[in-house]
Amino acid sequence: MSSAAVKALATLGCALFGLAPLGCATTAKQEEREHNARRASSHFNLAADHVANGRLEQGLRELLIAERLDPRNAEIQHGLAIAYLQRGKVEEAELHLDLAIELVPGYHEARFNLSTLYLNLERFDECITQSAILTDDATFVAPWRSLNNWGWALYRKGQVEEARRKFDRATQFKAGYWPTEMNLGILEAELGRRPEAIRHFARVLELKPGPSATAEANYRLAEIYVSLGRRRQAVGHLRTAVVKAPSDPWGRKSEEYLKLLR
Repeated sequence: MSSAAVKALATLGCALFGLAPLGCATTAKQEEREHNARRASSHFNLAADHVANGRLEQGLRELLIAERLDPRNAEIQHGLAIAYLQRGKVEEAELHLDLAIELVPGYHEARFNLSTLYLNLERFDECITQSAILTDDATFVAPWRSLNNWGWALYRKGQVEEARRKFDRATQFKAGYWPTEMNLGILEAELGRRPEAIRHFARVLELKPGPSATAEANYRLAEIYVSLGRRRQAVGHLRTAVVKAPSDPWGRKSEEYLKLLR
């Protein structure tokens, strides 16, 4: 989530109002709004630097100043949502994501992050609603991301075949999207289709998704190989998981599993 926050906090554009002057009072208000928007942009940029360098509290303070100066700037609202998520304040994050979308209904990244938030909160129907809006929007440049969320929400609701159709559609848009490969592997493993599951998890490893996902894929491969009686291969994958992500939950689970196999 921190990389998403950096991305979100690095794309602020000044929200200038294009109203024609109707008199001195109107012109003065226009100039004040433009001045405040420029000040908000400066605070937003300071927030981006703080967040990028791990100073989340300072970044949040700068974002709150920016919001006071330019409360109808959707990117500021989105930046606040990401910062609050990093602080573990879910209710505040949801509020600011809703505000960002209310201000700019076509703000795709905010809507995707809202769908992901709902998914993590196990509010699956709300996740599906937001994912469907994104998928049906022809201007959304990454429909495989919303389809992946949609598919996982369906899977968690027990609608396995519908979930598979969403995952398959996601792969049609973008082959090699590792979250979808991981989810397909989990689905196939649950259905007892172990060769297909192995293929998907192996594909995740080929895509080099990062330490945590690498550890998860190795752990899940180890589970399958244990069920097949191929203990040596299972141990190899567990050891790899521990090396790749020793402090990650999947790395720790792999360490525990190794103890059971010894």
